[in-house]
Amino acid sequence: MTKIPSPLLSFVPVMVLVGLLAIVIRLFGGDTLGGASQIVLLTATAVCCLIAVFHCGTRWKTIETAIVNNIAGVSPALLILLLIGALSGSWMVSGVIPTLIFYGTKIIHPDFFLVSTCIICSLVSVMTGSSWTTIATIGIALFGIGKVQGFSDGWIAGAIISGAYFGDKISPLSDTTILASSVTGTPLFRHIKYMMITTVPSMTVALVIFFVAGFTHKTVSSLEITEFIDTLGGAYNISLWLLVVPLIMAILIVKRISPLITLFISAVAAGVAALIFQPELLHQIAGSGTQNAASLFKGLIMTFYDTTQIETGNLTLNELTETHGMAGMMNTIWLIICAMCFGGAMTASGMLASITSIFIRFMKRTVGAVSATVASGLFLNICTADQYLSIILTGDMFKNVYKQKGYENRLLSRTIEDSVTVTSPLIPWNTCGMTQATVLGVSTFTYLPYCFFNLISPLMSIIIAVTGYKIAKQSTITVRS
Repeated sequence: MTKIPSPLLSFVPVMVLVGLLAIVIRLFGGDTLGGASQIVLLTATAVCCLIAVFHCGTRWKTIETAIVNNIAGVSPALLILLLIGALSGSWMVSGVIPTLIFYGTKIIHPDFFLVSTCIICSLVSVMTGSSWTTIATIGIALFGIGKVQGFSDGWIAGAIISGAYFGDKISPLSDTTILASSVTGTPLFRHIKYMMITTVPSMTVALVIFFVAGFTHKTVSSLEITEFIDTLGGAYNISLWLLVVPLIMAILIVKRISPLITLFISAVAAGVAALIFQPELLHQIAGSGTQNAASLFKGLIMTFYDTTQIETGNLTLNELTETHGMAGMMNTIWLIICAMCFGGAMTASGMLASITSIFIRFMKRTVGAVSATVASGLFLNICTADQYLSIILTGDMFKNVYKQKGYENRLLSRTIEDSVTVTSPLIPWNTCGMTQATVLGVSTFTYLPYCFFNLISPLMSIIIAVTGYKIAKQSTITVRS
């Protein structure tokens, strides 16, 4: 007979995970994604399995099935990651991103760069419904502009991610927004409207911080920026015609074409643009002595899957234009698979449910209910390493409890988004954290302190609960904490 593990015993694999991660981060630094973190996740999974099988009597087949189902559940995300790798490589080599950097640096004033970046990413994310696509396209271009203007990696990535996740959260096209409303049985636009109560104040505070930081930051001199832009223009064939590629992607997004198809077509369009506008660069990437059709084709294929670096004569620009294609996503995919193993084992063993049951005990008043949901959502994000799974589990766990307490389901759907969706990129081994760190080339711990919207949102959810503002029970009687 299967025994339900105690909360204390259930914390053992989590403590092993956190403890070993602290050690490997200290030893390997930014190279932990190369394999160390994956080994840590598998070790924590093994500890979980040993306790489950030998102490709790859980059948191995049950754990194995849960792990397989977890990995199958993220398989679309893995394909999207590969296509994002191909997209980032082709957009860079074709000159699309360099063109955006070239003109963007001239348009966006350094004093307003951070706040502009946050707003631009918000708008793009609302239209696309995807933080991942936003960061992998316009986000990379804005990152390049920020580097040219002298901003640190953390500040730039923080502004990009804050804006992208704000837009993702309030977009009716967002899969996480649709999922949170569906799991809790809340009409989509009712869910979005109710989220504005916590989301708008969180974003307002974030924009104020980015605005002040932009004015107080010491940027690169205009002469250095001009030299950098001239070097960029000399390395690439800069043309406004290249903006047709992002225009094609925008049209596909508006038509609500599948993300996989949209990313694939956008990457192919960039490949065609590379053949037309950057043939010399393709020959350089191919590394062959002769410049013929075979060399062009070889360089084009390498653009999609391999590491490419254009020699510009400027070390900073060389680093900025370096891309890793689909191959650069393999460590992230490997890490996601290992994270899904840990999440599956924790779920099948009953340890996840045992730990989260602790949070339910604090649901005596409004503040307690919201705080418990926030804590549980964040914890599930850490343990399952996947925002979709965390949204589903949090919704399933608290739906009946909220109903028994008389709270409207929109309170639960909003709190889930405040605690799960926006915190996912802040966890290094979460699918979102791994993806954004890989795409932007900035470690999670580097950008985490600057993702102000993502950090403020869970706290804002609790603050609003404390005030009791527009928190109504199903009888529409206002409840104050």
